[in-house]
Amino acid sequence: MSRHDAADGPGPVLAVVHEAGRAASGSALVLGLRGLRHDADAELFAARIAERHRRFQVTLDCHGPGRHTLRLLPDAAAPGPATLDAELLADLLGPYPGAGEPLALAGYRRELLVEAVTRPDGPDPHLEQIHWNWSGPLDRARFRAAWQSVCARESILRAAFDWTAVPRLLLHPCAEVEIVHRTRAGTTWQELLDEDRRHGFALNRPPLLRLTLLEGEPGAPTRVLLTCHRALLDERGVHLLLREFYRAYLAGGALPGGERRPDLRDHARWLGRQSAEGARDLWTRTAPPRRAATAPGRPGGDTRQRGDGHLRRRLGEPYGSRLRSWAAARGVGESSALHAVWALLLYRAAATEGPLPVSFGVRLSGGDIVLPGAAGIPGLLGSPLPMTVRVDPAAPFSGLLRQVRDARLDMAAYPWVCGDHIREWTGRPPGERLTDTVVVFDGPAGPGTGVRRELEAQGIEVDEPRTVGAGTGLPVTLVARHASGGALVLDAVYDRARLADADAAAALGQCVGLLRALTELRDPDPTVAQVLDLLADVDTPSMAPRPPAPRRTAVRTLRRGSPSADVFCLLTVPGVVDGCYELFTRDHQGPETIVALELDGPPGAAVPAALSALPLSGGRLVLCGCGPGAVAAYDLARALAHGKGSAVSVVMTGLGGPRSSADALARGLAGVPVRRA
Repeated sequence: MSRHDAADGPGPVLAVVHEAGRAASGSALVLGLRGLRHDADAELFAARIAERHRRFQVTLDCHGPGRHTLRLLPDAAAPGPATLDAELLADLLGPYPGAGEPLALAGYRRELLVEAVTRPDGPDPHLEQIHWNWSGPLDRARFRAAWQSVCARESILRAAFDWTAVPRLLLHPCAEVEIVHRTRAGTTWQELLDEDRRHGFALNRPPLLRLTLLEGEPGAPTRVLLTCHRALLDERGVHLLLREFYRAYLAGGALPGGERRPDLRDHARWLGRQSAEGARDLWTRTAPPRRAATAPGRPGGDTRQRGDGHLRRRLGEPYGSRLRSWAAARGVGESSALHAVWALLLYRAAATEGPLPVSFGVRLSGGDIVLPGAAGIPGLLGSPLPMTVRVDPAAPFSGLLRQVRDARLDMAAYPWVCGDHIREWTGRPPGERLTDTVVVFDGPAGPGTGVRRELEAQGIEVDEPRTVGAGTGLPVTLVARHASGGALVLDAVYDRARLADADAAAALGQCVGLLRALTELRDPDPTVAQVLDLLADVDTPSMAPRPPAPRRTAVRTLRRGSPSADVFCLLTVPGVVDGCYELFTRDHQGPETIVALELDGPPGAAVPAALSALPLSGGRLVLCGCGPGAVAAYDLARALAHGKGSAVSVVMTGLGGPRSSADALARGLAGVPVRRA
């Protein structure tokens, strides 16, 4: 399962039953709780709500195992009737008490989580797979103990997500890194990669990292595969964890000292203190204009291909060293040379004449923020941000180099900014794509010279970790990194539905060809047009249009019941646990009709027209939702109650696996007071 796991977490998935209606000002919110196994659990739950929401006086009534009533009486000074806001719903329906310390989720990490839980069915495109060879003795027990030691030290490995009402990060008190041993006799390397990607992660359970060891014949190297989720860890963070692991392995399996600080908690507090004024001013001026060239290919037809592609090209010696020297002589780094060349390819694909703004993403690591010790925090601290430059064929190419250098320096002050911020500041619709490509320039990988020597002293040799190309949701992601011997390696990961293999190969080949050609130009300061002329004899790659979003029916009947019976309406919104509604429907034995209602927008804004098609003929309507569907059910119930003038029953559950969520839904519906029309 890719986003959820069928097994329960530290406690059961809770169901909350509520009659949403026109409550008088100052009246209590009455909530039926179904699923807290013991009165002591319920008292702990009520105490947590009282501590985190001090505007309410909280009382608890116990009615037997698994059945409790929570009353939330608002402060007398609070205006208007009490309602369940997003933060309160998150705590009511979130993980079991003691499951984790909540942290606000913001920036790029929030974007990736939302993408991960709202994506269509299929492998999660945000899985990162990194592998390397381990030659020499490998002590399984010490290997496992070393990773557990790192897990105890690094809070990032005890973190998972909750998106029930408010997307947030939860730091759990403990977690265990999964380590699987496989043999080459039972599977091929590609089969292992594909199986691992299909397996995915349960995003609400830590750790979001696992290891698979593919072992061969005695004496043969062991191939180690590390899989993590990009919403929590980037490649930089993985390398920091690997260095900690090697230290622990060399020390017999245990790292000295306690938890690393600063960590995610310190970064979250630092982030909360940042002013957006400077960042808003920067991107208000420099955000990609709508006419900017962003596509890596000219408009073309259907590629007739699907899935992600991966290509690798090398700028070998002596060209790698020459490029660094050539760039340094012009006051820039080799990353600026790569950015300028990529800007030229996007400009050329636009097939225009004269000056034109060009935009592409540049990923910032965030490790150089001013928080002391940030460089040692393994985690996703930065994000890909849009870089926009003006490409003018008549201007000197050195001017374009300075443009990308200065733009990168300006962006570096705000690595915590994300696309959602920029869309908000510039009035763009939520989810609108700002760029079609992103360029990443990674630092050196590997455990470091000192650690490598200590490993070699124990007869162990490890090579540099390599990343398996995985999709990013963009047509092209270009990753550059240094290899041994001074070569510059370029990896392109691309969407084969947008760029055919031949077109992606052409784009990457032209990029490498221009980088090589720059070091051979006789003119020390050519114009942009002169550099573009180097590609005069090769075709521009083509690119297919973005496929339209699939249409989905608003109301679906999952089970037809008796004509006069109640209707259970299950709210389907992005992020609801896959399969839980189907399991509930299959197991339900009552006379009720069960329908699923899919919402396209905020349910509280208006009662969806699709509700008029619901099969109501004497029974009442009970709105139900799991996870984020619970929030939609509550908002819709309030909107309906306001229009009808009478209360509407709503059943809300937290997040779990398909089975545990379906069971929670059944418990909640069993607690709805019986009332016939």
